[in-house]
Amino acid sequence: MSGTTLVIPCYNEAARLDQVALRAFVDGRPDVNLLLVNDGSTDATEACLRALAAERPGRIDVLSLPANAGKAEAVRQGLRAALAGGATTVGYFDADLSTPTGEMARLLDVLAARGAEVVMGARVALLGVDIRRQAARHYLGRVFASVASLVFKTRVYDTQCGAKLFRRSPALEAALEAPFLSRWAFDVELLGRLLAGTPDTPGLSTSDVVEVPLRAWKDVPGSKLNPTAMVGALGDLARIRLALARRRRS
Repeated sequence: MSGTTLVIPCYNEAARLDQVALRAFVDGRPDVNLLLVNDGSTDATEACLRALAAERPGRIDVLSLPANAGKAEAVRQGLRAALAGGATTVGYFDADLSTPTGEMARLLDVLAARGAEVVMGARVALLGVDIRRQAARHYLGRVFASVASLVFKTRVYDTQCGAKLFRRSPALEAALEAPFLSRWAFDVELLGRLLAGTPDTPGLSTSDVVEVPLRAWKDVPGSKLNPTAMVGALGDLARIRLALARRRRS
C-alpha cells in the first residue's frame, strides 16, 4: 500500500464492525487505503476482515497478529507495516467508528492544508458539534490529559482520542521501532517519542503538531477501555517520562 494508509486495530469486533461504512469510506476516498489489524481475536473477526478485504482488493488489507498483544502493539505493528508498504501518510482510528469516517477524511484534509507532521483529533464539547461522551470517561480523560501535559511540559487538550495522522518521517520511524511501555497510554508515549527524538534522529517541534476539534464523536458500547484502565494509565506516565529521558541520552 502506498499514499495514505489508515490502521484500524480490531479485537473481537465481528459483532459491531460497520463494514458498510468502511466500504463507503474507501470508495469515496481513492487516496486512502485501510489496514485492518486483527489483534488475536477469538470470535469471527478474522473472517469478517478477510471478507471485507476481498471485496476491496488493493484498498483494504489485513494484518493478523498470532495472539492478543493489546491495542498499543496492534497500532504499532500496523503503522510499521503501512510504512514498509510505502505509505507517505499513516494514521489510526478505532474499529467502533467512535470517530466517524467523515471526520477522518476531514482530518486528512487538515493535514494537507496545514502542512503539519501530526494531526490529532480532539473531543471538545463546543456548541454546534456532536460530541457524546459518558461523564465519567470525560472527566477521567480531562484529568489524564492535564497530568500528561504537566509531566511532559507540552500543552495537549486530548491525548487519548483514537484519531491521529502522521506524515512519514525519520522521527516517526524511530518512534515506532520499539514496543510501547503502556498498553493504554501509548498515544502519549508515541507523541513523547516523536518530540524527544533520539541522539541520531531529531525530534519534531510542537509546532509540527496540530490538534483539531472534532465535529462528531460518540462513546460506543463495548469499548475495551474502562475507568480502571484509565487510572492505571495515569501510573504509566512516570514510567514513560523516565523512558523518554533515557531515549534522549542513549
